[in-house]
Amino acid sequence: MKVTVIGGGAWGSTLAELVKENNHDVTQWYRQSPLSLKDALADSELWVCAVSMKGVREVVEKIQGLNLPQASSFLSIVSATKGLEASVHSSLEHLPKRPSEIWQDAFPIAALTVLSGPNLSKEIQQRQPAATVVASHNDKAAQQVQALFNSQRFRVYTNADPTGVELAGALKNVIAIATGACDGLALGTNAQSALITRGLAEMIRIAGYWGAKADTLYGLAGMGDLMATCSSPLSRNYQVGYRLAQGETIDQVLATLEGTAEGINTCMVLIQLATHAAIDLPITQQVSRLLKGQVTPVNALNILMSRVSKPEEIRS
Repeated sequence: MKVTVIGGGAWGSTLAELVKENNHDVTQWYRQSPLSLKDALADSELWVCAVSMKGVREVVEKIQGLNLPQASSFLSIVSATKGLEASVHSSLEHLPKRPSEIWQDAFPIAALTVLSGPNLSKEIQQRQPAATVVASHNDKAAQQVQALFNSQRFRVYTNADPTGVELAGALKNVIAIATGACDGLALGTNAQSALITRGLAEMIRIAGYWGAKADTLYGLAGMGDLMATCSSPLSRNYQVGYRLAQGETIDQVLATLEGTAEGINTCMVLIQLATHAAIDLPITQQVSRLLKGQVTPVNALNILMSRVSKPEEIRS
């Protein structure tokens, strides 16, 4: 199969290498690529998008302008971006766009799949074993992508809930910022475990509002990715929280951070949604205030620990 991977970062390069190892014809395109986008996509049967959230719509619109023949016939698209698009409407009349929705709106005939899971790029590049999930409403498309990436070192599962899988990949980044701050304050394993578990409850709450299945959040794309991102310094979102707790400002962190911490934008999108839909997101709320410099990590901790005692609830 001829495959084009869009994105030249660590994640895009990792995905390109996995496909190459399965003996497919792979072309990788990125902003500084010597190859034009049109040439990179020419005759390609499947596109894999691994650009940051802020670049998705720009890339989609560029491709739309190319009027490629496969876009109206046999095309398959894999969205591997973990984020949410910021709403341009202050009233939030519509839910924020997920990456795959931006692609599907532009190419309605294409078979869309979402790829997400506990996939720290550096570990995969070091050939350590990993697993992921490909999700689609189209079973055949999901199985095709499963075969494309599956190998002895990268196990791929299919899922019929692309909304849940895609949201899980985006939402866990916010909790990773919180967990990084928790570890930066050296609060211990008990605090970290409580934070991750209650963070999962917030993720399930949000995903349920979107119509996703709660079970999806307990799987690889949800709990699996949450555990990986909240426990590894390799996670950029974890690094953001950790460094804020060490006394750096958000500007100082971002000035030296390698790559994009998607959880920052996702957090702001979720706060807008929570306000509009009256969704209780106490951890996300404190992460937002921390990122804006409105509270210190210690202040945020005290606020969370001072909340009114209540029964443990996961889904409501």
